[in-house]
Amino acid sequence: MIYDKIKKLADAKGISINQLERDLDFSSSSISKWKSSNPTSSKLKQVASYFGVTMDYLIDNEKQEV
Repeated sequence: MIYDKIKKLADAKGISINQLERDLDFSSSSISKWKSSNPTSSKLKQVASYFGVTMDYLIDNEKQEV
């Protein structure tokens, strides 16, 4: 699940989902909504770039070191 991977990456970086949303200039709780809906490709690309991972990693079961 996309949200779970993002949460794991955020935890590894020592930031909250709220902080991530602020850093990326996303609206409050926008990433949390991804628990039940899919993000746009542009938002997903921003998150992937922020963490230095691929978009494929976020949407697939690809394993990648954090």
